[in-house]
Amino acid sequence: MMAMLVWTRLLPPPTPVDTSRAPFPGLVLAGLGVLDLVRGNIHLFASDGGAGRIAGIDLTRGGDVIVMLFAVMGASQILWGWLNLIVALRYRAFVPLVLLLQTAQHVLAAWILWIYKPLTVPAPGKYGVLATVPLLALALWLSLREAPARAEPRTAREIPAE
Repeated sequence: MMAMLVWTRLLPPPTPVDTSRAPFPGLVLAGLGVLDLVRGNIHLFASDGGAGRIAGIDLTRGGDVIVMLFAVMGASQILWGWLNLIVALRYRAFVPLVLLLQTAQHVLAAWILWIYKPLTVPAPGKYGVLATVPLLALALWLSLREAPARAEPRTAREIPAE
């Protein structure tokens, strides 16, 4: 009983789905949620966090610190993954806000990985962020667009007699 009360306070009733909008932004957010859950679990639970075997980072010097940082990043990705899925599937009114935050996060990641502190190994995330930035920006733009006006059905009284 107490657990139900806690869950109903944490997860209020879902927001109504606006069927006039395209489903693409929500699908992008849900896809990113799944991706974040997968890579977050790898970064958190793999013995090297994926840093060595997947990203190709040399772990012979400072490897324990790198693996720890990958685990922290993985924990964050898991939480973002759940948030993305919850918003995409239950709280659609928050899709634009979460897409804005995700787009900003991925733009910053691209800037860091390619310009500010360039990663010298061909890690999948280094190239993946180049694909997610435009995809997230498109989804954000579509989520912010006005819904197209629906044509009102005309009744027989409104049609002028000829």
